Amino acid sequence: MSNDTPIQYGEVTATYFWDDGSGINGDTGAPAGGEPMQKGLFSSPSWPLGTEGYIEYEGEQHEFFIGDRGPGEPSNDCDVLLDIDGKTFADMMGEEWNEDSLVVNGGNGHAEVEYFITKWGDGDGDEGAPHPFQQPDNKCEDAVAPVPEEHLPQEEEDEEEAEEEQAEEEQAKEEESEDSSEKQDEQEAEEEEQQDAAPATSEDEGQDDGVTAETAANDLSGFGLMNAEGAPSATGLLVLAIIPAILIALAFAWIRRPAGAHAGATDDSGKGLMAESDGRHGIASFIDRLRGNDK
Repeated sequence: MSNDTPIQYGEVTATYFWDDGSGINGDTGAPAGGEPMQKGLFSSPSWPLGTEGYIEYEGEQHEFFIGDRGPGEPSNDCDVLLDIDGKTFADMMGEEWNEDSLVVNGGNGHAEVEYFITKWGDGDGDEGAPHPFQQPDNKCEDAVAPVPEEHLPQEEEDEEEAEEEQAEEEQAKEEESEDSSEKQDEQEAEEEEQQDAAPATSEDEGQDDGVTAETAANDLSGFGLMNAEGAPSATGLLVLAIIPAILIALAFAWIRRPAGAHAGATDDSGKGLMAESDGRHGIASFIDRLRGNDK
């Protein structure tokens, strides 16, 4: 009951009673609410029967429900507005309850207490500020005050804590996402570096090989016989084919020339190697044939 949210709070002067129908010590009979006299049964001059709540005295809480009417005359002028059962009152004051005399041994018979109503009863009585017995128009407004914050529900604080926790979780997720993104960016950067490095190495190697082959070809031939890829070009192939043919033709002519015509010897006509010749195998006779002078 003490964990329920208070709907009304205030401070009142309280005394104690015990009405069990025994007639002892001013007993006026059984409680008006129909419940037998018991610990936790309080009496109010005005609150509805069945109302529930708790009182606080010197830092200790004691639960109650309204089960009887009273006090009577002491409630006039809003003096005593709550009757506490004798057993609870003895516990509250640190005294002993006398079962025979129905009184609290020692101590004061009155106490200033804080009350907290958590539920209004559905029995006879009036909600709100208490009033003296049978004086409904004499409301004791001073007996009602705002509920202390420490006794209010912690919903707002719980909501704030939940919002803070949610914000922390979102921040943690964002940080985790940023870390993951950074790692991914780093990985992609490394992959790009590796991709950029691999073709460059291959190209450099290819260029080195091409330069070496071309240089070697040029050193060997003295001509641009090789193309950029290191393969023989069309011009190179043609040159390579013509040169041997020319060399062979010159060698053949030199070897087969008749005596006297070697080394550029001249005849009467001054033609030298190109002079007409009677030999069948001389180069001059071959040229004569081409000229149509074959006899």
